[in-house]
Amino acid sequence: MESEGHTSSNTSSIRVPANAIAVHDWWKRPFDLIVLSAVHIALAPIWLALWTFIPLTIWLSDRGPVFYTQARVGKGGRIFRAYKFRSMVPDAERYTGAVWAEEDDPRITRVGRFLRSRALDELPQVINMWKGDISLVGPRPERPELVEEFTQQWPEFGNRLAVRPGLTGIAQVYGRYSTHPRDKVRYDMIYVRRMSPWLDIKLLVLSVLITVRARWQGEER
Repeated sequence: MESEGHTSSNTSSIRVPANAIAVHDWWKRPFDLIVLSAVHIALAPIWLALWTFIPLTIWLSDRGPVFYTQARVGKGGRIFRAYKFRSMVPDAERYTGAVWAEEDDPRITRVGRFLRSRALDELPQVINMWKGDISLVGPRPERPELVEEFTQQWPEFGNRLAVRPGLTGIAQVYGRYSTHPRDKVRYDMIYVRRMSPWLDIKLLVLSVLITVRARWQGEER
């Protein structure tokens, strides 16, 4: 397992803005655990096939690492390690540093492009969900250095840290890879203010449909 990218922070958390909004998300953790348990039981054969086929395909493509980890910022500014299947060339950020992923990023491998179109590169983050680092639905967790940069540009960005980040969200369902970070923040804040079990269910259903149609890689939806 390799660690891609670098973090400019040596601390274990990012400072949460003093004006961060208060949210009531007591239901999120039970909701996540119920859905995760049901999906793992109902789709056990599919899970086994994915966890066998994907690592083997990645390794055979270039003999590089199958997984990678990155530091991400979670609820309350806590930094955690996020797990993913590697979809870029090994050590992709050696020369670029931390940069926002682009729709036609040349660092993405052929296998990685297939995985990203179906969001299968995110599959290992179920580990983060079981650990409670992230939720099924919520703002996507960002790198510490990007959180610091974007919070300086758009102070409201820090309000995303009031909730647990998620595997999918409004910005992912209704946005595209090319959507400007400022607009993604607006999508995220809509979710933070309107968060409910029914909204989570709607976004999960839409996310499944996008996955089935292989539309995660920026195509019009």
